[in-house]
Amino acid sequence: MRTLTAQMSSDGRAWRLYVVVYGATEWPTFRWEHAGPVPTVAERRRMLAALGYEVAPGAVWSWTEDSRGPDDDSTPVVLIAAVDVREQEGATA
Repeated sequence: MRTLTAQMSSDGRAWRLYVVVYGATEWPTFRWEHAGPVPTVAERRRMLAALGYEVAPGAVWSWTEDSRGPDDDSTPVVLIAAVDVREQEGATA
């Protein structure tokens, strides 16, 4: 079964969860309507399932931070989480 990457990001506004599907014109995406707190692992799992995906066996979320202006450390931090996912069996994502 093919493994893809799901990412979740926020720059202080609402959190966005999306699955990176290379070659697709639109990626499966969910946007929480609140800016914080960070969605729980259970909330992320439910939203991935709603998009037709599940966390790959043994995969764990990893976190990194970025910036809108990489050369300017006074710009807001963008938090990015990533995890390996796979299509749910029988799902049509």
